[in-house]
Amino acid sequence: MRTDWMARCLAALLCLAVCTGPAAALEPTGRAAYLMDPYSGRVFLEKDSQEPLPVASISKLMTLVLILEAVDRGELALTDLVTASPFAASKRGSRIWLEAGEQLPLGELVYAIAVGSANDAAVAVAEYMAGSEEQFVELMNQRAKELGLTASTFVNCTGLPEEGKPPNLMSARDAALLARHALQVPLLMDYVSTYEYTMRADSTKIPVLWNANKLLRRYYGVDGMKTGFTTEAGYCMVATAKRDGLRLIAVTLGHKTEEERESAARALLDYGFRKYQSLQLYPKGAAVGSLECPTGKPKTVDVVLPHDFYITVERGKEVDFVTVVKLDTELRPPIPQGQTVGTITVMYQDEVLGSSPLTVGQPVERLSFPGLVYRLAQALAQAIF
Repeated sequence: MRTDWMARCLAALLCLAVCTGPAAALEPTGRAAYLMDPYSGRVFLEKDSQEPLPVASISKLMTLVLILEAVDRGELALTDLVTASPFAASKRGSRIWLEAGEQLPLGELVYAIAVGSANDAAVAVAEYMAGSEEQFVELMNQRAKELGLTASTFVNCTGLPEEGKPPNLMSARDAALLARHALQVPLLMDYVSTYEYTMRADSTKIPVLWNANKLLRRYYGVDGMKTGFTTEAGYCMVATAKRDGLRLIAVTLGHKTEEERESAARALLDYGFRKYQSLQLYPKGAAVGSLECPTGKPKTVDVVLPHDFYITVERGKEVDFVTVVKLDTELRPPIPQGQTVGTITVMYQDEVLGSSPLTVGQPVERLSFPGLVYRLAQALAQAIF
């Protein structure tokens, strides 16, 4: 497949109306930190972000991703009854006091993991989904590789320390990238944005769970994601917040107290919202070019954005940016509607302001042999006349 263009450059000048002045420089605290805009992919701040560190219950974010991706694929249902094994019921730390043999709906156990960080619930679901916690952990590490988490290693589904084993490790960057993916997992944000949840609502109503992410109630715009604590990991947090179209992911690891963790997350988010703003460059479905398909029907198809496309720019700063579109030249029909066929990237000098996949706006079928002959005849006729 050929395309009649491989890259399109669009120069424009952004003159931002709101000018608040430069934000004060921020020195992140804790052992590691990372601040990014998941829509554009821009990284605003980082500190020791590539170092693998213990992350405690932040590990459960991967557990939630795997569970809810399986639900989305239809392999699990939130109404499934999950039976707690003696091993799951024995888990210490944060828990919902499962008894061996007790059955609860999967959806309720997902709340226990997301809101209460319940270790017994996490193991029960891991066993239900994969047969054992060990097999589930294999899925966690496999998914980490697929998502490009290069400094992550999981040994269990909870983040609990285990005697004779190393802790679950992630870098601050990996935690942010996992959170970026988690934003796209159906239902996940509904769970991690919940502040209070009552277990066993139809019977004992015990326990009532409270989310350890206090920023859900204390910081405007925060709607997730996960906290963690062990003696080795310290107090850790992945937080995400959205204001005026700008979403931020803040990761802060290795704090001595819960108060320090919250203060560090606040400082990262404050810095991002003061200094940057998000601008919609194209709406969902906008055509940014076309793809020529010599053996396809139709021969030419629009290349469109699968979602609203934002770029993130510094407040009060004039930016000359360049838009580059690259398309896959190796594709052959049939091409289903929605298949990724390229990327769009907006650059300012050497910095990426935003990037998005591109898809075809309609399906492209493989042209029949008579159709190919007719198209060739038309091309020859045009060449002659």
